[in-house]
Amino acid sequence: MIEITFLQMTVFITAAWIIVRLLVALKAKTVSVKHELLLLLVYICLVVIARFVYFELHPVFGYPPPLRIVLNKNYSDFIHLKPFNFISDIYEEDSLNVLGNIAMFFPVGIVWPICFKKLNRFWKTVLACIGFSLFIELTQLFCDGRHTDIDDLILNSIGAIAGAAIVFIIRAVINRHKKEA
Repeated sequence: MIEITFLQMTVFITAAWIIVRLLVALKAKTVSVKHELLLLLVYICLVVIARFVYFELHPVFGYPPPLRIVLNKNYSDFIHLKPFNFISDIYEEDSLNVLGNIAMFFPVGIVWPICFKKLNRFWKTVLACIGFSLFIELTQLFCDGRHTDIDDLILNSIGAIAGAAIVFIIRAVINRHKKEA
């Protein structure tokens, strides 16, 4: 078993972020400070999502308990493929989980199409967000006390779709006003 603290994960995400951004800058041979500052929103999304997805919500002595990675467990016990169990959660104590999964990906749906030029269509943004959510769900298979749940994928997608819808509706309104002017 491997234990990782939230601080260690944040340092890893930060180091990976810096390396990737440096490689992109070296390849492009230019750096747009404005674009890099905008991309910090993506970085913030990654760190916040990592905090809430991989670490317990309730801190111990002021810090989230460490993430435990286990490579030798029976994975089939931790995969929930029956969709729409979250509907019953709305009336139970887990309603925070339902709202949290939607709210967690709402900013991703907004930030990604703003920061990444290739996500210039609603459907591209939605597919990218679903792919990211699927990656998160699959990596949770290796985390002690975590599970992969189709409902989380559905709820994350709803949040991303709502966020992306706002961006693309605003873009459509702006473009319509530009054409009329």
